[in-house]
Amino acid sequence: MSGPTWRGDAPEPVRLSAADWGRVALRGPALALVILLGVLLTLPLRLIERPLCGQRRPLTPLLTQAVSRLALVILGIGLVTRGPRLSGPGALVANHASWLDIFALNARRTVYFVSKAEVSGWPGIGTLARLTGTVFITRDPRAAAEQKRVFEERLLHGHRLLFFPEGTSTDGQRILPFKPTLFAAFFSDHLRHEMALQAVTVIWHAPAGEDPRFYGWWGDMGFGPHLLKVLASRRRGRVELIYHPPVRVDDHPNRKTLAAHLEDEVRSVHPAGH
Repeated sequence: MSGPTWRGDAPEPVRLSAADWGRVALRGPALALVILLGVLLTLPLRLIERPLCGQRRPLTPLLTQAVSRLALVILGIGLVTRGPRLSGPGALVANHASWLDIFALNARRTVYFVSKAEVSGWPGIGTLARLTGTVFITRDPRAAAEQKRVFEERLLHGHRLLFFPEGTSTDGQRILPFKPTLFAAFFSDHLRHEMALQAVTVIWHAPAGEDPRFYGWWGDMGFGPHLLKVLASRRRGRVELIYHPPVRVDDHPNRKTLAAHLEDEVRSVHPAGH
């Protein structure tokens, strides 16, 4: 979910050489083809899953995972993961630096993202988000009860929701305070004694010689120029996902202490630290 946009110093404008455009010409169509094939395969599978399995999605998340892994390969981004997997019912939270977080976090395991409602209307991206089971929420207090119901329904059906408590993306060189708002849903009578939450630290490593903020996407940065920059990259970068031990919700008295604990875990291994 995104809230007020984080703003920092803008990066240098993207200037591409002829060789850079050559890499864009190779990688861009390959990435588009992989995503298109994923959509074309997911649509008929959902038509089968929906009547037979209801909220459960036994097949289509595997396609999402495969597309995400291939996308990282095409973009020249290595993936390194460590830490335990969450077993049993629960959700995940992570720091947020870029639209690329979606590929990285989907590549390791099946998750369903929580996003602001406006994303559902974005051309292309909104369609992909709906197709992959994204939960859309609004900041309207009048919708709080319905959103809580949707959270409960999805979680109790075994969906692993993932959200970004910072409320906005950054340059990847810092961790913003975690907003406790969405954690309130986990303290309902139906979820409190059933759920565990797992923190994930996402660390982006820029290609050699590039600005450390290379993969960050924040403020008023356009999606198109950022995508071109990543497609044109001369060298490989990588993303590191560190999964922390899951924490039971009922081990914490309220949403604020739970949010603070998970934030501390994310910070503990991030280069930005405190």
